[in-house]
Amino acid sequence: MFFALLVFTLAAVSWAQVPTPCQSPKQFECRRFKTDRYKEFAEYEGYAYDETNKRTRSIEEIEAGREREIYDILRLYNSNQEYRVNLRTKQCNMTTIDHPFRMKGVPPGSKFLFESVLGAAGIPGEFITAQTFSGAFEDGAQYVVTVTTPDCVPIIFNIESNKTDEHYEDRFFDLKLGIADPDAFLPPSECSKEDI
Repeated sequence: MFFALLVFTLAAVSWAQVPTPCQSPKQFECRRFKTDRYKEFAEYEGYAYDETNKRTRSIEEIEAGREREIYDILRLYNSNQEYRVNLRTKQCNMTTIDHPFRMKGVPPGSKFLFESVLGAAGIPGEFITAQTFSGAFEDGAQYVVTVTTPDCVPIIFNIESNKTDEHYEDRFFDLKLGIADPDAFLPPSECSKEDI
């Protein structure tokens, strides 16, 4: 009887320690490195993210083979509009967004996979503890996200979706909470109605 009670208590303590989805910052700015193994390209970019209003802004340095271009890209998901300015030619293209807004934190209902230490464990200031979660969005797109703990700041975000042709990995670094530039989500001046 005592052994059964002990096993039940240990199982309950272990189950209670399984991390649950955490709340990631809803607004941040950072640098982002994005790779797409299917399209064979990499992007280095400055990135502003606003989950509350479903919008992103990035300055993307795209390398595809030997070609390199820099774009200013504003995506306003609530109005389903994308503004893309080639910073070399100053040409603006305004299009409809072809995929849904993806939160970059841990979506509710995510499954905890594992906890890990990034860096040199045991050396003060040389490591962070991270947790990795997985799941699927409503449209079936599969994701895996790694966040810091306890603050739930996103580090890596992977998505796979054949339906929306999304197959990429984001790595976030130099992250700062909030949006410093109040005009970050205004359409670029190159995209005036007369030019489109």
